[in-house]
Amino acid sequence: MFQESREEFKFDWSHIGDIELGRPNLGNTTNVAVYRLMQYTLRDAIIKHAGPELANRVFFDAGVNAGKAFYENLVGEPKDIDDLVARLQKLMKDLNIGILRIEKADPENQEFVLAIAEDLDCSGLPILEEAVCTYDEGFLAGILGTFTNRTFDVKEVDCWCTGDRTCRFRAKAISH
Repeated sequence: MFQESREEFKFDWSHIGDIELGRPNLGNTTNVAVYRLMQYTLRDAIIKHAGPELANRVFFDAGVNAGKAFYENLVGEPKDIDDLVARLQKLMKDLNIGILRIEKADPENQEFVLAIAEDLDCSGLPILEEAVCTYDEGFLAGILGTFTNRTFDVKEVDCWCTGDRTCRFRAKAISH
C-alpha cells in the first residue's frame, strides 16, 4: 500500500476540483448531516487510534490550512479590518457556514471576540460537556493570520455543545 508522507501541508485550492464538471446534476451543496458525518466519524477514528490531543491538533491544523486557503481564494484583498469583517460575514452566510458577529475588536492589540451563530460544525448537537469546534478555531486563526501576517491563538470559549446557543471565540495575535 502506498503511503504519503510530507513535512509541509500540500493542500492547494485546485484540490477541490471542478465541482460544476464533476457534479453537473447535484451541484456544490450537500446536507449538513453528511458534512458532520464525515467530520465526527473522522474525529472519532483519530481519537481511537491516536488520542484526543492529536485529534485536536489535526483538526486545528486542518482549520488553519483551510482558513488560509479560504482567505487567499475567496476573501480577496480587504483594505482594513472592517472590510475583512464585512467580507467574512457575507461569505460565511452565503456559504452557509454560520452567521458571524464581532463582539469585541481591538485591532491595535490584535485581540478579537467573534461569535458564530448557526455554526456548521455544532449548532443543534446535543450537550457534550466539551467544546467541539477545534477546526473552527484553526479556520479563524488561519484567516486572521493571513490577513495580518501574524500567528493567532484562537480558543472557543462558548459552544452549542456546552449549553450555549452560539459559538464564541477569543482570538489574539501571538507573534509578528
